[in-house]
Parts: sequence; C-alpha cells; structure tokens
Amino acid sequence: MLTELHTNKRLQLVLGLVAGIAFGFLLQKGGVTTYDVILGQLPLTDFTMVKVMLSAVVTGMIGVYALRSLGLARLHPKSGSVGTTVVGGLIFGVGFAVLGYCPGTISGAIGQGSLDALIGGTVGILLGSWLFATFSPKLQKPVLSKGEFGPLTLPELLKVNAWAVVIPAAVILTAFLFALERTGW
Repeated sequence: MLTELHTNKRLQLVLGLVAGIAFGFLLQKGGVTTYDVILGQLPLTDFTMVKVMLSAVVTGMIGVYALRSLGLARLHPKSGSVGTTVVGGLIFGVGFAVLGYCPGTISGAIGQGSLDALIGGTVGILLGSWLFATFSPKLQKPVLSKGEFGPLTLPELLKVNAWAVVIPAAVILTAFLFALERTGW
C-alpha cells in the first residue's frame, strides 16, 4: 500500500487536501486561528498557541520515529544552512509582525472566514512566495548557502539513537505542558 501511495500522485494530492482540512479544523478548534490568541503569546499572556504547538511537536515526534522504527516511514530531511534559516526567519517574522499569523494559522483563519487573513494573508503569501522565487537564485551563493550543515537530524548530529533524543525531549516538553496547565496559563 505504501508503495502505491508513493507512486500515485493523485492519491497523494487527495490525502494532502484531507490532511490539510483536518489540520485547519483542529487549529480552529484549538483556538489558535484567532488573532488575539496568536498575539497573546508574544507578551506571554496567552499560552494557548504554545500548548497546541508543543502538543503537536510531542505527538508528531513520537509518531514519526515510531513509524520509522517499524519501517513504515523514512525521513527525508532537506539540507539546511544558517543563511536559509536567517532569510526564512526574516520572511516569517515580517509576515507575522504585519498580520499576526503564521502560515498554518492563516490558512485556518481563512477557513473560518477571517477577512484580514483572507485579504492580507493571501496577498502576503503570494508576495512572499514571489519575492523568494525571484531573488533566491541571486541569493543562493552569497547568502543562502552560507553555513551549510547538510540534511542532518538532531540524533544524527549527536550520533545517538533517535530514541535517546525523542524520549527525553518528549518528557521535558510534556512536563512543561503540565506545568503551564498547573499554573493556569
């Protein structure tokens, strides 16, 4: 079945659409598509976004590495660099500062009918994509390729079994989530 899925582009598109709709639905139900909730995380007055994202990180991390351990999934990390991280962070930061949404939450906000996300977000996503597509070839050598670190995962970088990173990270993040809940944040 997995081989069929890997070769069937139409099925991949349908599954991607279904997963995207489910993701947006869960973001909306989690309350993180609301402008006030998203911005409330910046002055540390609303931890809803942090709780949802850390829960997703823990679940995804355990799920991906469990599937990988069972031979049902393979990781295909992309090569990275300090240059791409800085430029990507700047693009993300400008979009977040101007509109108050990240790419995932803006899609969920559009789905729930937020006009600021629909109009500003669509324009911002298209403009940012166009700017990146236009300038990335010119920036590749002088900026984007600086500080290349290859397609490494953290366990590969540390040269340890993946579970030696996944389990402690999951425990620490889960403890942090419980601490946030106990304090009422």
